[in-house]
Amino acid sequence: MTDNVHGQSMSIKRSIDEAYLIAERDGFALLDTDIDESRLKKTLDNDSCGAFVCFEGRVRNHNNATSVNRLTYYGYEDLAINQGRAIIEEAKKRFEITHAIAIHRIGALEIGDVAVWVGVVSAHRYPAFDACRWILDTIKADIPVWKQEYYQDESSKWLSNNG
Repeated sequence: MTDNVHGQSMSIKRSIDEAYLIAERDGFALLDTDIDESRLKKTLDNDSCGAFVCFEGRVRNHNNATSVNRLTYYGYEDLAINQGRAIIEEAKKRFEITHAIAIHRIGALEIGDVAVWVGVVSAHRYPAFDACRWILDTIKADIPVWKQEYYQDESSKWLSNNG
């Protein structure tokens, strides 16, 4: 039973195209495959915007002084989408941005894989930079995604999405 629960939280229940459509419309989605940055950039393309800022969070080979071999992200998709939508709506209220999209990966990831992508467009650069950082920090604090790091000796540790 536990493996079934974990397995369900490692993959999305929607098609990849549905996940992208949700992200494009509502601003946030989970994805269990590589993130298509060019597709997201095209969605954000807007002639009224002079600024495009994005952040790619990648899996690194260490956490503090410990070597990391790989990690797995687990997420609660429906809740994540609802909370992600609220984060993007709040960012639009707080900052003078036109649109923002964020996608977080779930499932098994290797060193170098993009785990989270955030893109923001606005008329000017400062709101785009500020909103991008705020969105990322809020996603890491509020979205129901957990990570399990695997180390050289194949031991693992559960971490919050912030750690």
